[in-house]
Amino acid sequence: MRIAVCIKQVPDVEERLEIADDGKWLDENEMKFVINESDQYALEEGLALAEKTGGEVVVLSLGPDRVQDALRKALALGASRAVHLADDAFDGGDAHATARALAAAIGREEFDLVLTGAQSDDAGYGSTGSMVAGMLGWPHAWLVMGFEVEDGGGSAKVTREMESGMNELFRVALPAVIEVQAGLNHPRYASLKGIMQAKRKPIDRPAPADLGLTGEDVGAAGSRLEILDVAFPESGAGAQLIEGDPAVAARTLIEKLRTEARVL
Repeated sequence: MRIAVCIKQVPDVEERLEIADDGKWLDENEMKFVINESDQYALEEGLALAEKTGGEVVVLSLGPDRVQDALRKALALGASRAVHLADDAFDGGDAHATARALAAAIGREEFDLVLTGAQSDDAGYGSTGSMVAGMLGWPHAWLVMGFEVEDGGGSAKVTREMESGMNELFRVALPAVIEVQAGLNHPRYASLKGIMQAKRKPIDRPAPADLGLTGEDVGAAGSRLEILDVAFPESGAGAQLIEGDPAVAARTLIEKLRTEARVL
């Protein structure tokens, strides 16, 4: 099988975040970036499936030059090659503009499957993969926590997480876009051999024109959503400690929930 895996480089969750001077995003200076968590599981799923079927994985990502670090890591883990949408025209895009660019890049080749994480750890739109599927005209599944390609490779069984602790099991025709949950598998570590081989693997850097797009189709110019302001949540008044006899404390808590919090 030929599998495309879309990954995103996001700020490390352990980093101390600061707002940029323009107030519209994070200050990325000196910030550490990592591969988005659920995308790591999508990559592992693609690599395992490629090994099982004798196929290959092509990893795609969009962003500035620093994204090459994430792509090289994916190549070190076993991806055959990478596509980096690094042109300045791709910058500042919302989920729709990003999906248009990724779908155009994927559409240049013949793939049996596209894998990506369910959502990013920074913006958290949770819709880019679904839009890629729509633009390709393929079926898709979101919040996938189980995936198995059936004999013949024309379809796959998918287990999807639903509300109230329920799961949904269904069959999807391939090619399809599958958006996986973190925890689907156990991502591998890169070997020294893999790291050395990654240095020689190709990374394609197409411009919008190479994908049949213009600068008006992608990035900020092609977006339907604009971020006006980013801010940290305001601090609350703090916790209240209710002491004393449990029965008295329980009555006090109920009264506060009724009169102060107004949730009862």
